[in-house]
Amino acid sequence: MAQVANDVGQATVEYLDFPGGRVQLFRGGAGTPVLFLHAAGGAGEWHEFHELLARRFEVFAPDHPGFGGSDELAEVEGVDDLVYHYLDLIERLGLERPHVVGASFGGWVAAELAVARPDAIGSLVLLGPAGLRLPDHPVTDLFLLTPDQLPGALFADPAKASALFPAEPSIEDVLTAYRDMTAFARFAWNPFLCNPKLERRLHRITAPTLVVCPSGDKIVPVEHGRRYAERIPDAGFALVEKCGHAMYFERPGEFAELITKFLTTGADESGARR
Repeated sequence: MAQVANDVGQATVEYLDFPGGRVQLFRGGAGTPVLFLHAAGGAGEWHEFHELLARRFEVFAPDHPGFGGSDELAEVEGVDDLVYHYLDLIERLGLERPHVVGASFGGWVAAELAVARPDAIGSLVLLGPAGLRLPDHPVTDLFLLTPDQLPGALFADPAKASALFPAEPSIEDVLTAYRDMTAFARFAWNPFLCNPKLERRLHRITAPTLVVCPSGDKIVPVEHGRRYAERIPDAGFALVEKCGHAMYFERPGEFAELITKFLTTGADESGARR
């Protein structure tokens, strides 16, 4: 276990042993537990968004196996394996029905978890979630984007994009991105970033649910979030204007506030709308 401090606050970095390797976990704050499942990017760091959530909750932010500081685990080969990996992690940490927040790819994993074990989570927040197959609204293939195209695809604000994507990335940054994308391909290559069966299973989710989408999402069309909200019983839907897919990097304060309000007061009072 180690402490990590940066310009957005402090978190504890822990490592949990699993068959075949170990998983890196960031932990910060106190209160009701929140399990945050990251997108294809964003592993290996404690971000401003996490720190803002940690002002009200105890935030657990693991790196998916093969991403960030987590080892690749031979037993975790697909999203269905990830679901049981996180159910095991929840038990290992002694969390009782934590709130689960998932972004993009992590939103897909979070939804699958809520489908498989509706009783295991307290509430669910999906941020620009992938995971559905909507042929009329295809997800952008991240593997086809060039490095020059990626910032504009992820952000609505060019200034925020340039801050996260330096003009001359370090060798370490390049190697980290390559490793994360290799792990992402393992889980999302075929079929690309979806489970064709998921939509018809969403009715199983019983946890209070909020789906949040950025209006300027160029990766996962807003229609995916709307479909989630339509299929999950009593789910709320919120659309945030002038924001891109990398929402919790681009507007961390706004998204942390929206999520905090939902988790503390419930969907009916969160400002969510269908």
